[in-house]
Amino acid sequence: MVTQPRETAPQASVSLRLALAGGTSMLGPEVIEPLKTHAPPRWLRGRSTEPPQLAAVPFHAVPASPSIAIVIDDLGNDVAAARRAIALPKEITLSFLPYPEATLGLARDAAKAGHEILVHVPMEPEGGEDAGPMALDVGLSSEEITRRLDWALSRVPGFSGINNHMGSRFTADRTALIPVMQAVAARHVFFLDSRTTPKSQIVDVAQSFGVATAVRDIFLDDENTHVSVADELRLAEARAKEEGLAIAIGHPHPATLTALETWIRARRIMLISVGESIRLKDSHAALRTTISQ
Repeated sequence: MVTQPRETAPQASVSLRLALAGGTSMLGPEVIEPLKTHAPPRWLRGRSTEPPQLAAVPFHAVPASPSIAIVIDDLGNDVAAARRAIALPKEITLSFLPYPEATLGLARDAAKAGHEILVHVPMEPEGGEDAGPMALDVGLSSEEITRRLDWALSRVPGFSGINNHMGSRFTADRTALIPVMQAVAARHVFFLDSRTTPKSQIVDVAQSFGVATAVRDIFLDDENTHVSVADELRLAEARAKEEGLAIAIGHPHPATLTALETWIRARRIMLISVGESIRLKDSHAALRTTISQ
């Protein structure tokens, strides 16, 4: 059950027109205008209420209640586990590895079921662990990184964004990330940082190229037990209640899927896709920037 926002007594409101310097972008979040807020504070009353001549800022409404976005990644190798993930509510985002043979059909079925689809792009980790075929490595040329990324994206139909599979070394290298961000920007999709290293440069480089981005807040199954996953889901709920939004990533392990199925039946918090959570985060950042100007 999703909690409903409490009703409040009607309050005076005004309409604000918002904008970012540089105009709008195809990569920006969608617009809901006008933005309704409370009446101006006492110190502002009496001043001119004529709005400045600014371009419109794309803006999403603040969620009516705390929201969680959950991504299940590493999909494609285990068909039965992927089918079980597809049976989860459509608000849960599913991220598919590009190299398994089953990925094409599974991703299509997931999209038909209403799920948002990501490409779980293999990237070089620290320590020499194998990230999988056609992984993006820091030693590759820009042309080869682009070629491998194009191959990965061609293997997963209907994707709205990407996130990194492993990549603790690759995502810490700004130079290696540049051709990735160029390709992502050209496709007008987003990049979710799985945050496999605190040294990750994804957000900074993404913002330089106008790519919508956000960072994973919670890993659900670093410890792969039902009890641990349930604990992490409660932590995600607490973060969402405190900050309005939380992004969690899990994997198609039996313990993770079982804990998720149990939590979904009893949940009292809104589920949204990770793409929607990124649009909301971008909108809030745009609002803060505009107000500070």
